[in-house]
Amino acid sequence: MPGASIPAMDLLPASWPALWAIETPLAELVVRAAVLYFGILLLLRLMPRRTGGELGTMDLVMILLVTEAATHSLGGYRSLGDGLFVIAVLMLIDYTVNALSYRLPWFERLVASPPLPIVLDGRLQRRNMRREFITEDELRAELRAHDIEDLADVERAYVEPEGEITFLTRKRSDGDAQGAAGP
Repeated sequence: MPGASIPAMDLLPASWPALWAIETPLAELVVRAAVLYFGILLLLRLMPRRTGGELGTMDLVMILLVTEAATHSLGGYRSLGDGLFVIAVLMLIDYTVNALSYRLPWFERLVASPPLPIVLDGRLQRRNMRREFITEDELRAELRAHDIEDLADVERAYVEPEGEITFLTRKRSDGDAQGAAGP
C-alpha cells in the first residue's frame, strides 16, 4: 500500500534483564520437567530395548528433554531464564534418578530393564526375540560380528538394557581344541 510504513526492526532487546527474568511460575516449571522426564522414561521402558540404540534409557530421556527445554528457551518461552531453569531441574532429576539407581537395587529395577536372554544353552528363545523384534538373521549377523561361528558355541546371549546384544560362549577344553585342529 502506498504510504504504509514498514516497522523498524529492533537489533537489541529493549530490556536485557527482561530477557533473563523467569516468567512462568517455578512450581509449574518443576512439575512440567518432572512429568515429562518420568513420562518419557516410562514410555521408553515399555519399548523394545533396541529402540534407543546404544544409549541408556535415562541418558536418552535426558538428552531429549534438555534439547526440548533449550528449544523453548530459544523461541517457545519469551525468557531465557525459563529454559535455563527447566534445564537445571532436568539435570537435578537425572542426577537424583541415577544416584537412587546406584544406591537402591529396587529403584534400579524400576527404571532400567534387566538383560533379556535370547539364547540359552545354544537354543534360541524365540518369545524374547519376538518381544525385542530381533530376527534370526540379525542374531546370526551379531554372532559373526563377535567371531562366533556356531550358535551351539553360545551358552547365553542377552539383549542388554541399552539394546546391545552380548554373548557368553562355552568354554572349550584343550582336548576339544586339539581334536578340531588335527594331528
